[in-house]
Amino acid sequence: MNVGVLIVGAGPAGLAAAVELRRLGAGSVLVADREETPGGVPRHCAHTGFGLRDLHRIMTGPGYARHYAAAAAAAGAGIRTATTVTGWDGERTVTMTSPRGIETVRAGAILLATGCRERPRAARLIPGSRPTGVMTTGELQQRVYLNGERFGGRALVVGAEHVSFSAMVTLAHAGAQVIGLVTEYPRSQSFAAFSLAASLRWHVPVWASTAVRRIVGLDRLAGVELGEASAGAAGAELSAGAELSAGERFVPCDLLVFTGDWIPDHELARRSGTDIDRGTLGPAVDTALETSLPMVFAAGNLVHAAETADVAAAGGRHAARQIAAALMAGPALGGVAGPVSAERIPLSAEAPLTWAFPNALRIGGPQPPRGRFLLRTAEFGSPGHFEVRQDGRVLARVRHGRLVPGRSISLTAAWTIHAAPAAGPILITLA
Repeated sequence: MNVGVLIVGAGPAGLAAAVELRRLGAGSVLVADREETPGGVPRHCAHTGFGLRDLHRIMTGPGYARHYAAAAAAAGAGIRTATTVTGWDGERTVTMTSPRGIETVRAGAILLATGCRERPRAARLIPGSRPTGVMTTGELQQRVYLNGERFGGRALVVGAEHVSFSAMVTLAHAGAQVIGLVTEYPRSQSFAAFSLAASLRWHVPVWASTAVRRIVGLDRLAGVELGEASAGAAGAELSAGAELSAGERFVPCDLLVFTGDWIPDHELARRSGTDIDRGTLGPAVDTALETSLPMVFAAGNLVHAAETADVAAAGGRHAARQIAAALMAGPALGGVAGPVSAERIPLSAEAPLTWAFPNALRIGGPQPPRGRFLLRTAEFGSPGHFEVRQDGRVLARVRHGRLVPGRSISLTAAWTIHAAPAAGPILITLA
């Protein structure tokens, strides 16, 4: 099968890109997704707040997902669900597996929009037994909002960022009693209003500077051992009621939900052989969102795990405009040069900043999505300034607000006009 553009992933980034590509007349567009229904993560986020910045209306997650799926279909994009892209068969050629069988698809351009996921318990290396009742927010929301499951008993949420409070509301909706949110950070990573609401409306405390040391239970979860976040690693397994060391306590619970700690769904990108950014752990992309492989692009939470759905959708549209410009071999829309050159200036961030997105500045190319770079930090910090440096020169000194781990900070792209193509990599630091 030959198509103009193959999009892997039918979440907000992939579907928004499909709509934009069809609007721009970029030819045939095929969207492949392994889920049974298009729409991505918003399908099982029953809360409101979606669509305000990109669709200029307030919608629930399922409504937002249905909107983009319907818009892509109406635009003429082909949407293939229950379809997994299982490998690469050459330049811009992939193998797809579905109930129809195995197919080979060749595309003029490929957009990877496979999103991200939360690290499960095993990937967090938390010792203890392996009882039932331990899950991530994604699994919880699918079971509650897609499958209609109910949960009773006491629940503990690991994390105190935006998605952690969403998990708390989902648990309450499912009939569980949330006894606390646990975070290794000294305070919540979400908005103060969320913590206040958890305390006043739901009567749920946030236990800061606290870590899960061990999970206890045989067939069913019995509880967890909590300790100070700075304490050393736990030793042998405990049973409920076993003696704990100083500063540790056993908390009985029936459900344990791990939230946040996002990792890109990057397996397909890695198999392609494209460069992987060591900070984001997703494919390295320039400001056109093109990877190191010509005409292979990446967008959404695959390259900046995890931003809100509207930010992912904006990235999808940005990539679509650059893909359309490249396929038509003409100037990009809006007078910005399209991705016709692979010349890039590498861009990175210095600790305590953990990553910068995009990871390279395309010479003569477009600005990044929404005209700004995104940065993440590993530590809380007061308002201050970023410095953008290249070969000893300070290209810009830009003020930033409060720094919070797990929440992105924007850096305007106005400074890019001062970057010198031959002056080497660009480094973003805290002044």
